[in-house]
Amino acid sequence: MTKAPVKRAAAKVAPVKRSRPKPAPTSQVNVTLAAPAAAPKEPKKDDSALGKVIGLIEWVDNPFKLFTVILLSFLAFAGYFAWDSRQVLLHAITTQDKMPQLAKQEQLLIPARSLMKDVDGIVLLIHKANLATNSRTTVLALNADGTREKAIEGTVTSLFNASADRNAAMVAMLNNEVLCEEFNPSSKVGEWGIKQGVKFMCRGSIPPDPGKFAGYIAIGFKEKPEDIPALKTRINLAASDMSED
Repeated sequence: MTKAPVKRAAAKVAPVKRSRPKPAPTSQVNVTLAAPAAAPKEPKKDDSALGKVIGLIEWVDNPFKLFTVILLSFLAFAGYFAWDSRQVLLHAITTQDKMPQLAKQEQLLIPARSLMKDVDGIVLLIHKANLATNSRTTVLALNADGTREKAIEGTVTSLFNASADRNAAMVAMLNNEVLCEEFNPSSKVGEWGIKQGVKFMCRGSIPPDPGKFAGYIAIGFKEKPEDIPALKTRINLAASDMSED
C-alpha cells in the first residue's frame, strides 16, 4: 500500500521592513524685514539776513553767477539812489543853463593855493561839472607844494558812478553841504591822490550857494584833520571865490 506524500507547511517568511530615508532636517531661516528708511530731512532754511548772505555765497560757484550778482547789485543800487535823490537831481539838471560858471584857471590858482596853505592839504582838485551829461572835467590839480599836476588836468570822468562814496558826496554838495570822509578812490584821478598819500578828503560845491553847482573842490589829507567844522567853513570861503556870477 502506497503511502500518500506528506504535505509540509510552507515556511513563514518574516516580512522585510524597508527603511525609508529620512528627509534632511530643514534649517529655519529667520528673515527680518527692515523697515523702510525714512526720507532724509531737509535742513531748515535760515531766513535771517546772515543766512541769506551765506546762501548767496554758496550759490555763486562760477564766474557767470558772480558777474550776474555784481550786475544786479549795481542796478539795484543805481535805482534806489536815483529814486532817493530824484528831486535834487531833477532840480539841478533842469536849472543847468542857469548855473554859474567856474572862474578861469588863472583865477582859481590864488584861492586854491591859499586854501592848501591854510589847512595843510596835500592835494587839491577842482572839477567842472556837467549834470546833463553826468560828467566832470578836472580843470586844476595841485600838489602839496602848490605846483600844478598837468597830467591830471583835463581828465574827464563821470559825476555819478558805482561808488557809493562818490554818489553820497555828489548829493551832499547839491544840497549845499561840505562832505568830509575817509577817501576811497573810484577813478584815475582818485588813484593819483592815493599815490600822493591821501587818506581823508573833503568836497564842497562851487559856489557854496543853494541851487547852484558849477563844479566842486576836493582837498585831500594824510589823516583826518582835528577841526572839521572850521575846515568846512574855510572850504566854503575859498569856493565862493572860484565862480563867475
